[in-house]
Amino acid sequence: MKYTETVQITGHLMDSGLLSRVLDDVREYDGDYSIDQFDVGHDKDDTSTVRMTVGADDEESLQRLLMRIQTKGANLVNPGEPEITEAETDGVFPDGFYSTTNLPTSVRLGGRWVTVRNPEMDCGLLVEGETVRTIPMSDVQAGMRIITSAQGVKVTPPVVASVEDRFGFMESVVSSEKPQGVLVRQVADGMREAKAAGLKVLWVGGPGIVHTGAAPAMVALVEAGYVDVLFAGNALATHDIESSLYGTSLGVDLSRGRGVEHGHEHHIRAINTIRKAGSIAAAVEQGVLTSGVMHALVRHGKQFVLVGSVRDDGPLPDVYTDVVEGQRAMRAALDGVGYCLMAATMLHSVATGNILPASVPLTCIDINPATVTKLADRGSTQARGIVTDVGLFVEHLTHELTPDHTHGPGHPHPLCDHRSVSDELWITGPVHAGGQVTALSTVRSLTDR
Repeated sequence: MKYTETVQITGHLMDSGLLSRVLDDVREYDGDYSIDQFDVGHDKDDTSTVRMTVGADDEESLQRLLMRIQTKGANLVNPGEPEITEAETDGVFPDGFYSTTNLPTSVRLGGRWVTVRNPEMDCGLLVEGETVRTIPMSDVQAGMRIITSAQGVKVTPPVVASVEDRFGFMESVVSSEKPQGVLVRQVADGMREAKAAGLKVLWVGGPGIVHTGAAPAMVALVEAGYVDVLFAGNALATHDIESSLYGTSLGVDLSRGRGVEHGHEHHIRAINTIRKAGSIAAAVEQGVLTSGVMHALVRHGKQFVLVGSVRDDGPLPDVYTDVVEGQRAMRAALDGVGYCLMAATMLHSVATGNILPASVPLTCIDINPATVTKLADRGSTQARGIVTDVGLFVEHLTHELTPDHTHGPGHPHPLCDHRSVSDELWITGPVHAGGQVTALSTVRSLTDR
């Protein structure tokens, strides 16, 4: 190999498999390596250190290889100073630009290490005087000074604790069978810690919060100060407003769990009502919108960013229809966020994970296991997934954070409908022959007690 550099990595290299993954990356990028020094930790909790030489056939390949293994903490022993190139075209990085991670990153300028502001994955590094920050491709302007080397850049990966190979049940990161009460308390503790540190709690929500009847519980969390910023699409806000105006969500009566006549019109009429008022805030001020999550956010001065999609009806006047502008608005709202909870939305969760620093803990709640694992697969390694019904989870979380929370009329507790036995019983979903009778008999035997 004509071009080589010496790198060093420290951590639980063997029992975590970290060293193996670094070496795999070197070979995947058609590079080569030689181990120069290997200091193995003596005790179980001791870290190990490896110093090795990596090489490639050309300088460009070497730089890409170095950038790749830096994501796992393999930094240059002699970092030097970064190469800086001016962008020639708006919206285009210079060739060989440093592609960032969401991990804490530093750049060596003038012999001293400068911390990169707002670390975000899939961006470039912009040098502005004596400071460095990440910049997305769409925001690049001609003349900007962009880092185009791995030299002079250092990445600090999260500390991976020593692990033991052992047999056990329910050891997976994502499981629908773990005790939900414990998980709820852990999420609640994370929110309390963020608030105690003077930081914000960010929610990323989908319409399932409204569909499952959890909106009143979320309102209670807004009022208690546990929702500082909301990221969502047109759907959550639309159906929340539909619920306030018509008592339905996508035409389904939330107090009875069944569709109503002409209910399919309600969401579009709700959008039209807000467009007539001018905005969600204006509708609140005019007394048009008097309840719901969006009403609570406006009334308590909380921030929300709604970014739309090609399938949106309307959309609401507050929705960003230009996704690049929507991304900018989301980035601008991240300052001071110390905890993030994502509930029932795959696309907005992944989008938010892409712009969040790895230092911000986040939990993703969804009934679909694929949603909660996709975040980690997209680079948000700090993501924790909980597979459960979002309505039950939000309700449980609300009772954990606000013990005095009660349900208003028309919003029965999702765990137990307190209506009388004489009320209609609705059994939905595909059932085998005789299943409805069995289910009905079971419920009646319970209500008889």
